Amino acid sequence: MMVVGIVAVCVVIAVLAFFVPRLSRHPQNGTQRTLGFGSRAGSKAPGPLGRLLSKPFSSSSRAVGRSGSAGRRARGKMPF
Repeated sequence: MMVVGIVAVCVVIAVLAFFVPRLSRHPQNGTQRTLGFGSRAGSKAPGPLGRLLSKPFSSSSRAVGRSGSAGRRARGKMPF
């Protein structure tokens, strides 16, 4: 279920970044901040379990950042 939610957020951020690049920064940063809280909370578990619990949040944060930058980059390549 979490995977579907992250994919949906990435699509929304990419579309928002394509149509309104300046206004897409705030939702992207908010989403990455929220995922960062989850990553930090998961990393407090001891040993390898901490790395295992924080990895989905950090990779999801990276995916959100990539989708936002890809939308802005695509917008920049448009001829108009």
